[in-house]
Amino acid sequence: MMPAAADGIIFAERSVPGEVGPVSKERQILDVARRVFREKGFHAASMQEIAHAVGLQKGSLYYYISGKQEILFRIFDEAIGSMNRQLEAIRAMPASPIERLRQAIVAHTVAIADHPDTLGIVLRETRVLSPSQREHIDDQRRYYERLLESILVEGIKAGQFRELDARLITYALLGMTNWVHRWYDPKGRLSAEEIAVVFSDLLLHGLAAEAAATRS
Repeated sequence: MMPAAADGIIFAERSVPGEVGPVSKERQILDVARRVFREKGFHAASMQEIAHAVGLQKGSLYYYISGKQEILFRIFDEAIGSMNRQLEAIRAMPASPIERLRQAIVAHTVAIADHPDTLGIVLRETRVLSPSQREHIDDQRRYYERLLESILVEGIKAGQFRELDARLITYALLGMTNWVHRWYDPKGRLSAEEIAVVFSDLLLHGLAAEAAATRS
């Protein structure tokens, strides 16, 4: 999704063409599990269903993966890790804080809209992880939040954004964009990219230092 679309975000490690064996089968298992978890919820989904969808006996599935909890954790870790790497790249761009924040908002919104199976699960099901798995995922989420917050802080220091609470604005941004997975329709009136542009314009105009000066 770099710099302003979802093309660069990878929620699954792609198999090398022609690759066979455990790695490619694990990839298939994770891809199928995302869809099943999204459709039925984590608790209602069964390992038997996942095994059947990938052409394995249930017992053979455990050769590749230890259970539903491991599948869920790996889905989370891949998704959040990909988004963190993407946001790191946006933050490192030789551009103004305004442009980098715009890129971040568009990238995040498009990712949420284009990958509802993955990100819908990430946003709903963290509670079923083990304490150590949940701590790892929470650390990754906080890291993402701090990356966003750092762009806002830079913009405030540069006089491009109003002097508002950067952490509060970060949470507002994520609250607005994360909810897209609940209502976005790919066949609807606006594309994911068009929605992302509306969101970025809405937030950036509200943050703009010159807008605040005009109102005062």
